[in-house]
Amino acid sequence: RTAVSELATALGMLVHGTVGWAVLQRPAEVLVGPDAWDQLEHGLHDPDLHALAEAAFANGTAFAEHAEGLGGRRPRRIEWTGGHRPPGDQVIPADLRVDRVYLVSCKYLSKVLHNAAPARVFDHLLKSTDSHDRADWYGQVAPRAHRRLASVAAEAVGCPFPADPCDADVTERRRLRDALREHGRAWPEAAAEPYRDMCAEVSRASAERWRRSASTPGAREQLLWRLLRLASAPYFVLGASRADVIRLRIDTPWDWRQRHELRAFDIEPDDAGQPQVRWAATVLDRESGADVVVHGHVEVRWSHGRFGGPPEAKVYLDTPPAEVPGYVPLT
Repeated sequence: RTAVSELATALGMLVHGTVGWAVLQRPAEVLVGPDAWDQLEHGLHDPDLHALAEAAFANGTAFAEHAEGLGGRRPRRIEWTGGHRPPGDQVIPADLRVDRVYLVSCKYLSKVLHNAAPARVFDHLLKSTDSHDRADWYGQVAPRAHRRLASVAAEAVGCPFPADPCDADVTERRRLRDALREHGRAWPEAAAEPYRDMCAEVSRASAERWRRSASTPGAREQLLWRLLRLASAPYFVLGASRADVIRLRIDTPWDWRQRHELRAFDIEPDDAGQPQVRWAATVLDRESGADVVVHGHVEVRWSHGRFGGPPEAKVYLDTPPAEVPGYVPLT
């Protein structure tokens, strides 16, 4: 899906006609190898992927024609990251780089803004550094509830496991994960209440730590910018939600401050069947004089299944992108 959407977007900037015709051209301006073209051509045989490619192709065409995009000029060079993380401290989530100037992120049917270690989100406010604590978040913020759940779950499925889950090695984690999978998607009956208790404790403690880290107006403003992925240079997001196409220019923090002011940033734990924290930013739009509220949430869940790996934090945007301050629709 990723390769199809991103390469079809690139083709839409270059080739007129249909996406099928464009794939056959394999324009030299798109700097990819034959394997990537073969992957895209193969994907078009899947009806769902073909529909995705058509939407992405249309987005690429719209960007090429828009005055804030290429303005009708044919690009000379389109580079594709191909899912690889560029070296260095990369902030802009660019999938395509056009003529070494235009940075484009392709986002289809995804509301995820970040996927990071919980400590990076709640303690370090999404700062770009590799020094974040990557220890087991559940064990850090809810150690008793975490140990109780592990003990009850392991006993219920007859799987030996350390008394402290933080002491478990990879093999022990995978063994318990697989035993729970064999039991079914639901928790064993004896573990249902301990899991609810751990979720409530993790949600509460995570929200408290996040509030403490973002205790000043400046910290809250910086956090909002990082959550929304505002960067030092403007870039574009081309994609689709379930309701509409997404064609946006993402402003810089400097641009954002010219028009907007952060009034409040609220953080609350949420009872959602898993550890979760909700966030809401109230922003003044100086042009209209109205307040705009941007909503999102953070899910904290095990990577690789229950007990399979340390928890990760997924940050979601719940407000439609076109309504977010700093996300400017290409109309």
